[in-house]
Amino acid sequence: MGFFHFLKAELNRVLQVNLSAISNYVDCKVRILSSILQFWKLCFLEPVKCSSVGTQSYESPPKSHVDKNQENAIPAYEKVIEKPKHKKTIRQPKEWRCIDNCCWLIGYLCITWWLLLFLCNFLPANLLGLKVPESPGTRLKNEGLNAHHPVVLVPGIVTGGLELWEGRPCSEGLFRKRLWGGSFGEIFKRPLCWLEHLSLDNETGLDPPGIRVRAVTGLVAADYFAPGYFVWAILIENLAKIGYEQKNIYMASYDWRLSFQNTEIRDQSLSRLKRKIELLYVTNGHKKVVVVPHSMGVNYFLHFLKWVEAPPPVGGGGGPGWCAKHIKAIMNIGPAFLGVPKAVANILSAEGKDVAFIRAMAPGLLDSETFGFQTLQHVMRVIRTWDAVISLLPKGGETVWGDLNRSPEEGNVCHSAERRYLHSSSKKNNVNHTDTWRSIQVKELAKYGRLVSFGKVASEIPSPQLSLIDPKEIVYESAPISSSSREELLTEYDGMSRERIKRLTENKAYTARTLIDLLRFVAPKTMQRAEAHFSHGLAENLEDPKYSHYKFWSNPLETILPDAPDMEIFCSYGVGIPTERSYVYKMSPSDRCKSIPLQIDISADRSDNGCLSGGVYFVDGDESVPVLSAGFMCAKGWRGKTRFNPSDIATYVREYQHKPPASFLEGRGTESGAHVDILGNFALIEDVLRVAAGASGTDLGGDRIYSGIMEMSERINIQL
Repeated sequence: MGFFHFLKAELNRVLQVNLSAISNYVDCKVRILSSILQFWKLCFLEPVKCSSVGTQSYESPPKSHVDKNQENAIPAYEKVIEKPKHKKTIRQPKEWRCIDNCCWLIGYLCITWWLLLFLCNFLPANLLGLKVPESPGTRLKNEGLNAHHPVVLVPGIVTGGLELWEGRPCSEGLFRKRLWGGSFGEIFKRPLCWLEHLSLDNETGLDPPGIRVRAVTGLVAADYFAPGYFVWAILIENLAKIGYEQKNIYMASYDWRLSFQNTEIRDQSLSRLKRKIELLYVTNGHKKVVVVPHSMGVNYFLHFLKWVEAPPPVGGGGGPGWCAKHIKAIMNIGPAFLGVPKAVANILSAEGKDVAFIRAMAPGLLDSETFGFQTLQHVMRVIRTWDAVISLLPKGGETVWGDLNRSPEEGNVCHSAERRYLHSSSKKNNVNHTDTWRSIQVKELAKYGRLVSFGKVASEIPSPQLSLIDPKEIVYESAPISSSSREELLTEYDGMSRERIKRLTENKAYTARTLIDLLRFVAPKTMQRAEAHFSHGLAENLEDPKYSHYKFWSNPLETILPDAPDMEIFCSYGVGIPTERSYVYKMSPSDRCKSIPLQIDISADRSDNGCLSGGVYFVDGDESVPVLSAGFMCAKGWRGKTRFNPSDIATYVREYQHKPPASFLEGRGTESGAHVDILGNFALIEDVLRVAAGASGTDLGGDRIYSGIMEMSERINIQL
C-alpha cells in the first residue's frame, strides 16, 4: 500500500507543478504578445522569471552598460529579448526517477497494444496484399456438406476454464468467477489466494477443506483460453457453418487437475459424458458420435473407453459393445499417448526451456526472496498437487524412449541448413524425409534416451565413462515435519538436505526407467498419491488380471482397445517445430531455504547434431509433444491386428507440416502445427468436418506423413 501512496503523492506534485507552469506561461504571453515567437525561444533557451512587476531575465546586463535615458525609452519586452553574449546558460538535466521509467513503459505498452488492436480489427485484411483464405466451413458448405454425426470435443490439460463455488475469506466476491481461463485478473489482485484455491490437497488429490473449484460447463468452457486467444472457437465456428449447434455438439469439460478416476469420484464427469453420448446418439437419429480429444484429453478419453465398458462400481457398466454401438471415430489432436518429457522438468524444477531462459537471464525476477516473489517455488507447490501432470510422464520405459546409448530418434539432425533442406524437400515431394536424415553425417548421434543428465559432458560421453548409481540405493532421509510446518511447505525439497539432493547428481544420467525412481525421491508424496491412479510401464501379458485396474486404463501400452472393428482412430498432430526431448541439469547455486535445488543448465549449448540449446535437447514435434509420443500407437502399436488392438480398428496418421504466419496480421496462422494453434489449422479443420459429415479415413486419403515416425516406430522393438 505504501507504493500506491507514494505514486499518488508523485502524481499530485507533478500536476501542481504543471498547473503552475501553465499559469506563468499565460501571464507572460499576455505581457509580450507582440513578440511571442521570440519569447518562446527565450523560454526554451534561457529561464525567465514572470512576476507582477514585469518580465525579466535572471541574468541581465550590468546597468553601467546601459544609458538611463535609453532604459526608460526601451520597452520592457525589448530588454527581455536581449541576450547576454558574454555568458552562456547551461540547463540543468532533469532528474529521472523510477516512477518516470514505469510510466513511460506502461505508456509504450498501451500504445503498442492499441495500435496492434487497430491494425488487426479495422484495417482491411488485403491492405498489404494479404488475402484471407476462405474458411473450410464455408467452402465445404458450398460443396454440399452438412452436419451428420454428433460431435464431442474433449479439451486437454490447462485449456479448460475453472470457476469458484466455495472458498476462503480472501476469495470474497469471486463466487462462480473464473479462477482459470478468462482475464486472469485475480493473479495480480491476490496471487497467493489465487494459488491457494487452484491447489489440491497434497494427501488426497481432491479439494482442500473449505474450497470447491469446478470445471466450467458448455462450449464456453474451452472456446477461448483468454480474451483473443482461441482454443476450440475456430473449429466450433466452422462446424456451425455446416449445420452444427448445441443439439449435436458437446464440450466434455472436466477438472483437468484431478486424476482421471477422481473426476468421476468427485464430479461424475465420466458418467455425464457417457449419458451425453447416449443422448446425442438417440436424438440425432441413432447416428454414431465423432469424438475429438486434444492433448491430455486424448489420454482422458482412452481412460473413458475402458471405464464405460467396465462393470460398476468402478466402471460405467456399458458392457463390451457400448463403444462399437455409439462411436464412429476418434480424431485425436496433438495426442500425448506416450507422455511428454516436459512433464519431467515441471516436476523437477517447475520450468521448461522458456522459464529456464528467464531464470538464467533474470534470476531475481522468479527467485527473489527480497521481494517475496519466489514464483517458481509457488508454481511447483501447486503443480505437484495436480495428479494429471503425472499422467503425462513418459510411458513405455527404455523400450520406447531409449537407453543410455540409443533412442528411436537417433538419426535426428537440427542444424539450420539441414532443417531448411529437409523442410523444402518434404514440402516439394510430400514424402517422408527420413532417408534424407540418414544421408547427413554427424560426428556423434544425440543420446536422447538420457532424459535427464547432470552436465553437458554426461549427456554426450559413451556410457562406460558415465558415473552411474542405482537410484534405489539412495535412501530418502528427511527430518520429521510437524503439522504446522507441513502447511507452510512450498516444495518437497524442503524436507531433505542439500547433501542428499547432491547425491542424486552423482548418477549422471537418468533414462525413462530410472527417472521414475528419481521422481519418487524428490517428490515422494506426489508420486505416492499419483501412482495409485497412473502407470507408465509396458505390459508383457495383457491378460493378467492386474490390468483390469483403472490406473492402467490411460496407458495405451497397458490396455486393450474396445471390441469395435468399425470404429476409426486418427492421430492428428503438427510437425516441423523443435520440441523438448531431454534435459541437462545442474545444482542451483542458491542454497537458501525453500529454494529449488535443481535447475536446467542453460549454459549447456551446441552439440554435434545441433539439437542442444539452452540445456534442452530438441526433436521434431508440435512444440509440446514429440512425434514419437503422438504417432507411435497409430503407426505401429495399433496398426493392424495387435495385442493392443485385437479387433483390428483402422488407424491413420495425419501430420500437418507447420508453417508460421507470414505476418502478425495473420494472427496465429491457418497452417500452424503448434500444439494449441493447430486447432485453427484449416487443413485439420477440414478433416474433422469431413469425418463429422460421414467421410472415412480412406476418403481423406489415408496416412499423410512428413516426419520420420514410421522409421522411429520400426526401431522400437516391442511385442505386438
